[in-house]
Amino acid sequence: MAYPSGSKYVIIGAGIHGLSCAWRLAERLKATGKGSGSDVLVLDKSGIASGASGIACGVVRNNYFQPAMRELMAHSVKVWESDPKAFSYHPVGYMQISHEGMREDVTSIYEQQKVIGYESEFIEGENDSRIYMKGLFSDWRAQNITSVLHEKKGGYANNTAAVYGLAGKAEAAGVRILTGATVTGFTRGNGSQAITAVETDKGNIACEEVVVAVGPWVKTIWDMLELPRDLAIKGADGTMHEGIPTWRYWCLEEGVIGVDPGLQKLNDGGMPPVIHVDTDAVLYSDVDGSVVREEPWGIYYKPDFHFGGVQGGAMPYEVMTPADEVAIDPYGPESPEFIVGDDFAHMWCSALSHCQERFSGQIGKFKKEPSGGLGCFTPDSFPIFDTFCQNVHIIADSNHGYKMIGVGHLVADEILGGKQTLLEPFRFDRYAKGALHPVSSSPYPWS
Repeated sequence: MAYPSGSKYVIIGAGIHGLSCAWRLAERLKATGKGSGSDVLVLDKSGIASGASGIACGVVRNNYFQPAMRELMAHSVKVWESDPKAFSYHPVGYMQISHEGMREDVTSIYEQQKVIGYESEFIEGENDSRIYMKGLFSDWRAQNITSVLHEKKGGYANNTAAVYGLAGKAEAAGVRILTGATVTGFTRGNGSQAITAVETDKGNIACEEVVVAVGPWVKTIWDMLELPRDLAIKGADGTMHEGIPTWRYWCLEEGVIGVDPGLQKLNDGGMPPVIHVDTDAVLYSDVDGSVVREEPWGIYYKPDFHFGGVQGGAMPYEVMTPADEVAIDPYGPESPEFIVGDDFAHMWCSALSHCQERFSGQIGKFKKEPSGGLGCFTPDSFPIFDTFCQNVHIIADSNHGYKMIGVGHLVADEILGGKQTLLEPFRFDRYAKGALHPVSSSPYPWS
């Protein structure tokens, strides 16, 4: 088939956001009589799910301190629930299990989940929290836990299977997905900032609208579009903080213990929710009893037959190298630099043992194959969803991405007319306006 010379809508990135947007665009174009799926072209320099979406842990949750994030996630959960089979989605629920320093924040999350009709249960107090957890897992033993937020919705999806499910829906609607095409630049209209063609290593593709949904490669495309490399942020006191880099990178730390996933079943034999624990208890080594961590720490984990064991992760760490000097490629497990090592395995396996006795002595089963990846973060660690250069719609998820399957839908609806209320809190001008999201007490940069 000849390389395309043009497409009305060009979407860059065949991951969770790009394919969600393509699917929705195709359906809406047909439904409104404004076109068809053949008007939509998805480009990817490697392949479907070859980036962050293909190595994602796949957790789907609503647990956010920020009201705008909670509402956006509730929307996305509905999309996951629309076709669990196609998306390889497991609606097992999600649990935020926390120490006293986070109780006020988690209480606020629960109260606002009730307001938006998101089903959850909240348990407070150290004794009641322990009783609740032991009612699910008889070997539960995490220390310094004073609240449990049990979201009855959410769960997890198998990463590549879910993305291929989206690709199938998009292609069935007439969308063309072109892999092995690297974007090298953009052509602008005469006397206009609008993009008239996407330049690739295979040729130029004329277009009317562009969607950028490239995950950790967003800075690369951002620089090609000549968008601001730094910005000013208005603080809560009205002071403008100048020269803040627009992008920074964090290294993600995740891994798998190669045990029977059934090891993590509930007392009643059912499949458990995704577990997320944040505690300020001292973490001791499950190997030699030494102190691993004295400051607050957090982990998450779930049984996963796709990964072949119990899979999860811990807090990421910030990459201190200036963003312009960070090597994103080769990405993920193929990276010689940004992959997890023995320190992560020791910490995470010790933390699992701290939480549940069944994981004691299991560190020898930690899978040694490379894992990990980079996340490209905004200055406040929350997404940017906005239009630049008049017709370029950027989905910069700040590594919240995989669970946000509904964002592509919202962007598609916005392209076809009408601002989307759920996207408004994530506009780029929030920095200059000082309209920032509230910050939680979580050790994670995205909670």
